[in-house]
Amino acid sequence: MDRKLRNHWDKKEVIQSYLMIAGSVLGMIVFVVIPLGWIIRWCLFSYKGYGAVRFVGLNNFVRAFTRSDKYWLAVKNTFVFAIGKLLVEIPLALVLAFVLTRPLRGRDFFRSVFFMPSMLSVAVIGVVFTYLFNHNQGVVNSAIKLLGGTGIKWFSNGTTAMIMLMIVSIWQNFGINMLFFMTGLQSIPAELYEAAAIDGASQTQQFLRITIPMLGPVMQMVLMNAILGSLKVTDLVLTLTNGKPSGKTEVMMTYIYKRFFGEGGSSAMDYGYGAALTVVTAVILTLVTLLYLRVTKKNSQIYGR
Repeated sequence: MDRKLRNHWDKKEVIQSYLMIAGSVLGMIVFVVIPLGWIIRWCLFSYKGYGAVRFVGLNNFVRAFTRSDKYWLAVKNTFVFAIGKLLVEIPLALVLAFVLTRPLRGRDFFRSVFFMPSMLSVAVIGVVFTYLFNHNQGVVNSAIKLLGGTGIKWFSNGTTAMIMLMIVSIWQNFGINMLFFMTGLQSIPAELYEAAAIDGASQTQQFLRITIPMLGPVMQMVLMNAILGSLKVTDLVLTLTNGKPSGKTEVMMTYIYKRFFGEGGSSAMDYGYGAALTVVTAVILTLVTLLYLRVTKKNSQIYGR
């Protein structure tokens, strides 16, 4: 009787275990496996959104590597955008996190203010900054003209348009990275700083020799998320510049998006080519991730020593 009861409970626990993971497995199948299969299938075909579907084999990949200057320009723009914004965003988030973990008046207010942009919709952010920096009626240009200056065409030049994208992205994302750094800073034992102060270490030395090394694992996570998020930027570019002028702010994801959904008409749609570019982009992101993890491997092991 005891054995039968035990077997009954064992079977019940097994069923419960399968039911608990069923949701995750189903979600992975629906949102990962099926879309991945769909993309791989379309890589081998040519379809413009109308007419017949033609099998072209690996021609889409050949086209991507030999006759796709606009895509590789978008790849270049993506890395310029990511590197440019991260060189400012990460140090800014780290410095503000360090400052706002000190006992300062109004600390909670500034934490809330800095974090608030990350809660806003990208569409709203795009509309707001378009209004602020519009050439004709923008708030910034109106202020410049009142001071006797000449309005600047912020989005008519590729360099200034890319700088504007970086500024808006930094404004949107530095707050969440600041919170991550604050969490890491608050987990560092105070005894380390006390011991360093007794040994005569200055505030700068403590920051460089204690704070930065102890933030290694947090820094790795923040940088990984920031790098991938920057390389996958889509909605911000679509709402603010849409790749203009002349594709100088086009990035990988917006270029692929337009291959699936068209740009100024269905003539730009090409499902097979877009699917092939999706695979190429996924390989690029994977290589960047593996390279980053290899470079930062020592930092992730700091607490294991």
